[in-house]
Amino acid sequence: MSSRMSRLLLDGDSDGRYAGSNDSEEGYRLTMALAVGASQPGRAWAPADFHRALLYTPTEGGRWARRLLDRKGREFTEAKLTGMLLKARERVAAQPPITCRQSGWEAVSRARAAFESLTWRCRSGGDTDLKNISVRLELCERNGGLDHELSLRKQAELMGCAKQTAKDSNERLTELKLLVREVSGAGSNQGSKWRLVAPRERGGAGVGHLPAPETRGGRDGVLTVHNDTRSLARIANHDAFHRYGHGTTGARLLACLELTEGKSAEVLRQELAVHRTTVSRRLALLVADGLAVELEGLYYLAKPLAGPSGVHRAGETLDAAAERRGTAGAGEKRRQQYARDRLNYKRWKADMRRQRQQERLRLVPEGAVDELTGEIIDRDWKGWDVSDPFRPVPLPEWAVAA
Repeated sequence: MSSRMSRLLLDGDSDGRYAGSNDSEEGYRLTMALAVGASQPGRAWAPADFHRALLYTPTEGGRWARRLLDRKGREFTEAKLTGMLLKARERVAAQPPITCRQSGWEAVSRARAAFESLTWRCRSGGDTDLKNISVRLELCERNGGLDHELSLRKQAELMGCAKQTAKDSNERLTELKLLVREVSGAGSNQGSKWRLVAPRERGGAGVGHLPAPETRGGRDGVLTVHNDTRSLARIANHDAFHRYGHGTTGARLLACLELTEGKSAEVLRQELAVHRTTVSRRLALLVADGLAVELEGLYYLAKPLAGPSGVHRAGETLDAAAERRGTAGAGEKRRQQYARDRLNYKRWKADMRRQRQQERLRLVPEGAVDELTGEIIDRDWKGWDVSDPFRPVPLPEWAVAA
């Protein structure tokens, strides 16, 4: 088992990750997670080993299984656990294991396609959540897997937003089971360790469902979803798309436009699931700043922003748009503020460490030990281990005699 699954088996669900509406639901979820951990390729458990770990060993993770044993008996409980283990094996086998960097990239590509097929509405922070996912997918591609490390300040810099906005987005995605925090970085000078979860892996209703069909003029049509996470990640933190500039909605609209294929405002509204007045207002601002071009009711991407794949981060064009919107320098100001915060945090940690050392009572006085040879000069400390002057320890009799 992995270290995380081992802690789950020995300590139980201490983080509340598998919480349910009642104890039975929580116990089933926890046991199913343990079954998945015991079904990994190359180190899959036998049913007898799974029974012994949960039923016949006093582990915290097997409490639900032992309660089932008391109520239903040994035969029923072992058959239930065996069925859960086989179900977990089928689930694990359906997901190709990550064995090399190439397979990790393939897993990130599948997750990106799944995230881009979702509908991210502006209401309730959907735009911000998509920007959060886009930034994290870029990090996952560099790491070669869905696991990545990211601090809150660095995340806010990449997203081009405030720390509280990034934190709220993390909480929403965690609640939707699309993001899991493996290890918290609080209290350390490192970022937290996260893991993205592809929508198709979680199941159930929620944000992962495609929009329902609409009926217009006697025809049934399904809203098309267009989310270019790569282009959005490139331009998300530029000053032109600050909240007081074109905003995240403007960045999403720009990521939908192409150089040669024009799109109408209605098509863009359907692709982004944004209100028509919002689309009209944002498109007018993009055209006014030279980021988009309108021709006969169709909108095209401005030529300086067209890259080999999606929107290219053209500095001069976007900088001019930021100047016109009055948001130029906002990103640099935020980065400088976060740099000062990091420096102040390091200084605070050093001061606290120094203060703790000063508060400790030194029992062995200075000069009692020769600093060069380590020989005890003060006869009162003969027979003591004074390697730690704050906590001397008496030596055993055989060491004193020697």
